[in-house]
Amino acid sequence: MEAVAGGGGGGGGESAGELLLRAAAMVPAEHYALAALAVVSVLAYGFLELHFLGDLLRGFRGGRVELTFHPASEIYHRVASKCRSLHGRYLATPWLASPHLQTLFLGISGRPPSFTYKRQLYTVHDGGTIALDWLLATDSKGSDGILSEDASAPLVVIVPGLTSDSAAAYVKHMAYSMATKGCNTVVSNHRGLGGVSITSDCLYNAGWTEDLREVINYLHHKYPKAPMLCVGTSIGANIVVKYLGEEGENTPVAGAASICSPWDLVVGDRFISRKLVQRFYDKALAFGLKGYAKLHEPVLVRLANWEGIKKSRSIREFDHHATCMVAKYETVDTYYRRCSSASYVGNVSVPLLCVNALDDPLCTREAIPWDECRANKNIVLATTPNGGHLAFFQGLTAGRLWWVGAVSEFLFALLDSKYMHQQKAQDHILHSSLESSIDKSPYVNVMEDGMIAPVTDDGPCDDITPSHQVNDIKQDNGDFTQQNEHTREVDDKNITEVNAMPSQSPEQSAGQQVEEHYVGKFHEAIAPVKRSINQLTRYQGKSVWLLAYIAFVTSWPLLGSLAFIAFRKKFRNNLLAKWLRR
Repeated sequence: MEAVAGGGGGGGGESAGELLLRAAAMVPAEHYALAALAVVSVLAYGFLELHFLGDLLRGFRGGRVELTFHPASEIYHRVASKCRSLHGRYLATPWLASPHLQTLFLGISGRPPSFTYKRQLYTVHDGGTIALDWLLATDSKGSDGILSEDASAPLVVIVPGLTSDSAAAYVKHMAYSMATKGCNTVVSNHRGLGGVSITSDCLYNAGWTEDLREVINYLHHKYPKAPMLCVGTSIGANIVVKYLGEEGENTPVAGAASICSPWDLVVGDRFISRKLVQRFYDKALAFGLKGYAKLHEPVLVRLANWEGIKKSRSIREFDHHATCMVAKYETVDTYYRRCSSASYVGNVSVPLLCVNALDDPLCTREAIPWDECRANKNIVLATTPNGGHLAFFQGLTAGRLWWVGAVSEFLFALLDSKYMHQQKAQDHILHSSLESSIDKSPYVNVMEDGMIAPVTDDGPCDDITPSHQVNDIKQDNGDFTQQNEHTREVDDKNITEVNAMPSQSPEQSAGQQVEEHYVGKFHEAIAPVKRSINQLTRYQGKSVWLLAYIAFVTSWPLLGSLAFIAFRKKFRNNLLAKWLRR
């Protein structure tokens, strides 16, 4: 009895923790595995931002495409309203129901169509080289092996994203889609990408629009009958929108599309370093940028901080050590602010479709310029709840990108309408392909009167050869000589008339001498300025110099005359007093 009682007492003396451990040991290990799997699944569902359950609850109908536009926008009512893709829903591929999975799959595979580009190397004005990769709609090659100059089929220019080129899956999807529908497509690769070396002291960046401007003007000049369309993706979208805003009405682009633009680079920089998953993207993109820099190490060693580039762990660090140094920006934030396309949205004069996914892991929805897009009648902004960055996969096999179909539908509806943009003016210098102008000017001529005038082999406005320019300058000098001779004749005549006048009193003569002295000094002071402005007016041939000349000549003598009248009496009295003392 005592032993039993003692045993019972010992059992009753176990702590609560020991009892819990004994109970936990009785639970099968399989149950723990299932519980752990459930916890990991919940965490992963939130971390990867999966939306499979949401799609399931909605019956796999997808999320509605939301459109933002001006209420009186003809581009929406006459063009975008005809696009079924923009008025439907987007359903992501079920096994890619996450922005991160979509973006990752696009980078790894993307399932692009198989075809081969035709490459053309184009040299820009500073000696830089750009690879233009062509995919033609039909067998319409010209004598240069690219495209016939009288081609009238629409021409689509595609601008890739950061560290991407024509081989990127999403670029090939877009090029192939437009080519199969009858358009000739050309991918304008960034400098140093597409297997092309950097041949000048300039790199591309998020706001570098000069290369796109030159390419578009060159293509428009060479294929004037082809309506030109432009599609930008990611950083390429930022470049396209910024270019359109800079040009306003003065662009040959008839219509454009912006896909997953970062819009505001300052906001994007803050976003990509905010969360753990975004910091993974930041490091991955920085790794890609360092790979780009490694390809062009000889150039960057000379132009940038190479040691800093090698140690960069983020996009911001790379921009600090490379982009800002090469492009001469004071700080990284200065570069981001000046190159953000959101600041240029209001000046876009071309029909523009903008597509952004609200779950984009790289380009946050916080940067989208909703109000600016709504205020511009030329812009239609389409946003979807899902899609990732440039992905938007559709179908069970993920063989299609939704945005490619939406952009194609919009651009063809625009081509069938009367709302294509028409260029208002053409002021840009066109530069022929495969020629470097790095040794071609500007040079200067220093004239005898100290003015500096540029001398180029191809002027910006007229086809004037250097010899013609010299002849013009000589003719101008002759005109100046004639003007000087005429001035001397007038002066001699005035002197003769003065001498012929009847004698005056000493007081009147002294006052007249003072007036003549200061008038002569005044004309001598402004004569060189007049000659210089006349020369600039003849050489430039622009109204701005004429306006400056009119303003100067009309205002300066007036002010001088007023000053002379105000002080004439004082000067006359002083001079008269000195003369009387003699």
